Amino acid sequence: MADIAVSVQSLEKKFGAFVAVNKISFEVKRGEIFGFLGPNGAGKSTTIRMLCGIITPTSGSGRVGGFDINKQQEEIKQYIGYMSQKFSLYDDLTVEENINFYGGIYKIPQAKLKARKEEIIKLADIEPFRNRLTKTLSGGWKQRLALGCAIIHEPKIIFLDEPTSGVDPITRNNFWAIIKDMAKSGVTVFVTTHYMDEAENCDRMTLIYRGSIIAMGTPKEMKTDFMKNDVLEIDIPESESWMERLKSLKVVKEAALFGNSIHAVVLDSKEAIPEIKKLFTQGNARDFSVIRIEPTLEDVFVSLIENYDEGGKLESKKS
Repeated sequence: MADIAVSVQSLEKKFGAFVAVNKISFEVKRGEIFGFLGPNGAGKSTTIRMLCGIITPTSGSGRVGGFDINKQQEEIKQYIGYMSQKFSLYDDLTVEENINFYGGIYKIPQAKLKARKEEIIKLADIEPFRNRLTKTLSGGWKQRLALGCAIIHEPKIIFLDEPTSGVDPITRNNFWAIIKDMAKSGVTVFVTTHYMDEAENCDRMTLIYRGSIIAMGTPKEMKTDFMKNDVLEIDIPESESWMERLKSLKVVKEAALFGNSIHAVVLDSKEAIPEIKKLFTQGNARDFSVIRIEPTLEDVFVSLIENYDEGGKLESKKS
């Protein structure tokens, strides 16, 4: 088990009669970027809070960095880094004072804290703001500071709960560059996100929905082994006006706009493509194209969730 950073068996959390996390099991390898994905209310944050020693499970077991999540919660808090969904720093302190404060929480010796503080300021690229009150920073700069404070004690495992929510694309890219560098140095990164393009950066991921894990694998496996339907990319002028007519076809399970194109989920592309082309031709459409494509992670997740809601059996194509 030396190469396993996080291990969970039949983990459950109830709030009264409500089951927030429903007996889930998984393992995360050391040095892995592990994505924990799902819609709002799926159980992502509740799971992270149990793994970080913030709340106690109702039942089940787990270990984080070798520590028992039921019995060694304080040891876990000192061992890991945790960046919550909500900004958790102190607005009335300066950037540097926040870093000093968190250095104290993690009991970093003063001799080491000085050097570590400069490393964090450089890593987060916040040198121009070190003496500014934190409340004056934009959301993106606050997130950089929060990440820096979460890793100031050089944790071997870090939990990031929606770390790029509400920040601009450049900041998101910078965040992921830092995350990848940490993983290369052996740090285990457990991250939740609702940005599917970000999820492509994960080594492996799991999809949680209504408290249950419904799929797990690499990004490639998710798109090839768990997608039971074909996905078509449709380019047609005034694409939005064709949506309802497309959805009315029996061969189309679902259709959604992707930029200027349409992604249509179908049971069989060989049957669906002629039917869709016939619809367009009869509607006097011109300059259209309909091709089968590899599904995006968003296509996969929408399909898996719909299948789950319909009571479908969740199996990969390999099984």
